[in-house]
Amino acid sequence: MNCPVKIKDLCFRYDKDGKNILNNISLEAKSGEIIAIMGASGSGKSTLCYCIMGIIPHIYEGELSGEVHIFDKPVQKMKVPEIATKASIVFQDPDTQLFSPTVEDDIAFGPENLCLGRSEISERIDESLGLAEMDKYRLSDPDRLSGGEKQLIAIASVLSLHPEVIIFDEAMAQLDERSRRSVKTIIKKLKDEDKTVIIIEHETDNLDIADRLFALEDGTLLEKDMILKAGKVK
Repeated sequence: MNCPVKIKDLCFRYDKDGKNILNNISLEAKSGEIIAIMGASGSGKSTLCYCIMGIIPHIYEGELSGEVHIFDKPVQKMKVPEIATKASIVFQDPDTQLFSPTVEDDIAFGPENLCLGRSEISERIDESLGLAEMDKYRLSDPDRLSGGEKQLIAIASVLSLHPEVIIFDEAMAQLDERSRRSVKTIIKKLKDEDKTVIIIEHETDNLDIADRLFALEDGTLLEKDMILKAGKVK
């Protein structure tokens, strides 16, 4: 099976003389797979996301060793815009990803930066809003939407880039139950489309859609057994 994300022996620390945030992380994420990574605050979850996305080392510097590959290409040798067409991230706070006067403009921003034609951009807006079931908000001002609605629009803006790998970095942390169900529905649709989904979470209630569960503990990645239907994680 195809593995869009391959990580081998990844170590990272921000300060040359500081403590490793990540220690010998190895992971393969397959197409059509939902992987969940949980851990306490400060365990290195976001740092791992940054390494997968190439934010480390292209934007944030530090001491990095090991390998991170997106579709068999090392992220260290890829440019950030190239990575963004293959892997995208949804953050906890949707306001960090929404900055335009209308929903349509926010979703068009990514495809426009890919220099796509007007008709292709319009198709991607339609497609992304349809997947998020937010069609009726196309001309709305994002600032007037609820937190859950904003998060769905942020997801749609990411999906407009047609990434094969989507990371949800605690994207359900501030949502109510109804909005969490909506996000989970989108994630399951992405799985059905053979996308690779990585969920970063600290709430076990949001992990019932995962195929595999890992925990980051003191910078070490450990695979966990799951009893999700019972709401328990071993």
